[in-house]
Amino acid sequence: MSEAVSTQSVAESRDAPATTSDDDVRTEMRNYSAFDQELTHRALNLRMLMRLLRWAKPYKLTLITSSILITLVSALSVLMPIVHSRVVIDTILVPVHAPARFQDFGVVDAYQWLLALTEWHPLTIALAMSVAMFLITSLMSIAQQLSLTSGALKTLRDLRVDLFTSLERKPASFYDHVGVGRVMTRITNDVENLFNLITSFVQHTGDFVPFIFVVAICFTFDFELTLVGMMIIPLAAIATVTFRWVMREIFRRIRDSVSQLNQYMQEDLMGIEVVQLSGREEYNISEYRKLNQENRRQEFRAINWEVIYESFNTSLTSFASAGVLWFGGGKVVQEEISLGMLYLFMEFLNRMVAPIMGLGYFFNVLFRSMASGERIFQALDWDEQIHEPEKPATLPERLNGAVEFRNLNFAYAGSDQILKDVSFSIEPGEKLAIVGATGSGKSTIIRLLARSYDFDDNMIFVDDIDVNQIRTNDLRRRIGVVMQDFHIFSGTILDNIALSNPNVSRERAIWASRLVNAHRFIEALPNGYETELAERGHNLSQGQQQLLAFARVLAADPEILVLDEATSSIDTGTELVIQEALHNLTIGRTSIIIAHRLQTIQECDRVLVLHQGEVRELGTHEELLEKQGIYYTLHQLQFQDSATASQLTGDPDEIEAERRRRWVEMNPDAESEPFGNDSMGGSGFIGRPGGSGTRPTGV
Repeated sequence: MSEAVSTQSVAESRDAPATTSDDDVRTEMRNYSAFDQELTHRALNLRMLMRLLRWAKPYKLTLITSSILITLVSALSVLMPIVHSRVVIDTILVPVHAPARFQDFGVVDAYQWLLALTEWHPLTIALAMSVAMFLITSLMSIAQQLSLTSGALKTLRDLRVDLFTSLERKPASFYDHVGVGRVMTRITNDVENLFNLITSFVQHTGDFVPFIFVVAICFTFDFELTLVGMMIIPLAAIATVTFRWVMREIFRRIRDSVSQLNQYMQEDLMGIEVVQLSGREEYNISEYRKLNQENRRQEFRAINWEVIYESFNTSLTSFASAGVLWFGGGKVVQEEISLGMLYLFMEFLNRMVAPIMGLGYFFNVLFRSMASGERIFQALDWDEQIHEPEKPATLPERLNGAVEFRNLNFAYAGSDQILKDVSFSIEPGEKLAIVGATGSGKSTIIRLLARSYDFDDNMIFVDDIDVNQIRTNDLRRRIGVVMQDFHIFSGTILDNIALSNPNVSRERAIWASRLVNAHRFIEALPNGYETELAERGHNLSQGQQQLLAFARVLAADPEILVLDEATSSIDTGTELVIQEALHNLTIGRTSIIIAHRLQTIQECDRVLVLHQGEVRELGTHEELLEKQGIYYTLHQLQFQDSATASQLTGDPDEIEAERRRRWVEMNPDAESEPFGNDSMGGSGFIGRPGGSGTRPTGV
């Protein structure tokens, strides 16, 4: 199988999508397990941070404003203890003269000026100064938080949209190997972790601003006392490095367990009906409990280490405070420093230790975020995509609808050959049925015609144009497909028919619904075409969902129509009701009908039989029956006489008679019975008297 490899990642080409030529297409075995593996194991990936800044660039003014505000807030937070120590203690309560080398940043001078300007009590002035600083700091802090949150959210909003766009354009081969739950983790949990990184980074940067101021002030005032307070910093740094080393592996295991939880939940809820019908609830709950227990175990490991780290740092702070009190108290007794200076040292000690302690918590965020960022950029850089032609062919306004397969060979990644030298052609307006056993390659042919996978050039043609030379979107607009697992989206009936196609008006949607006999049940709904559908259309029956899928295809008006197992989920009565709709749906369009049940292909012009990926038979219904080959065998197995059916199923004669009676009631104009001994002839094909393979002339 050939796959296109883009030479430029999505993240590195946000303004212009990358295109590849045919020379870029090459056969490649991808290691999809790498999508779930840990990447660089680096706690700080500067290259990734620089890439992240590209999404922050449009909001740089907001983020710069936040950085300036947090710097100002941090500076004002240093002045508050100076007011308490130098003004309240050393000037008002216990008046002393501060050493000339001490820098109070003009706080004492401001107090003296206010004292001379007003007749307020000294303590009232000190209180007013503290309240004013507190209010200014609080307002600036609020503005900083709002600007930071706004910039971070807008940055990650754009990143999330680009990530979704990248995943939306990944080919089917990608989702064949990568679990949807693990992909969802990247869009939700991993993006949220990056938000925590941006906010924590700015906040922690703000914590180091007062740290620098405090260390500078303390060293200029009393070098010895500062050294006593800073003796714990090396120990705190060692504890932080150890904490970082231990937590890296724990957080890797936490991320893996979260991905497994999301993947298991997604699979379980997507198949909840099968789970409940099979009675697997208790088993699935047990399996989920095991996965959740592993996640809980790793989370508790992280919590235990965080508690140990926090307790150790708190103990260090207490030892440092005791050392400063003992050493600084002696200096106060000897009148080398004032009581206010000792109080200021105690306050500054907390501001020196807090950023070091905060590094451990910041590393927690950093570990989570770096891995999340790498996983996000891995998804963005995953270069698997359907290749687009450098010089795409220009399609006419309306295709004739001729389709040709020429010596097509294809294999899915990591599997055996699925299609082997497949060659056939379909004339414009012709209806071709493709039959064969499960796994013979029927659905693969349709996926390749719609270019869901890459393959070599000059193998599939539409109107003599190589489909590899047609833009994927242009080609898919000309092909209407009703797959086995047709999807109903949340939204209204009208939304599901139009699918945001600007060419499908309300009138056209109603016209298409009438033509496929869906209008009656839609009008019977509470709000008609504006009825809101549940997820995956659970408030519609299978037959109603199928009719809605028919209306969707007809409204888009494609030149080529594909029905893949289109009626396999519809009961016999409903199937007879939509026969007229299928006639109208296929008239004037090249139609390919794939089914295991032969009655769904009875109106086709020719039948193609696939066997183990090879074209084994091709001809009309009658011709293939006369050959008594594979098609004849399939026909025999499905429409054998009633006596054989009764023996196989153990049905008594009265049930056999009831089957005959019901069929006659549903087919009053039939010339022969479906279970008669002449059913192998051209006149006995169920549901269509005469069994002709000719194209119908009307409805």
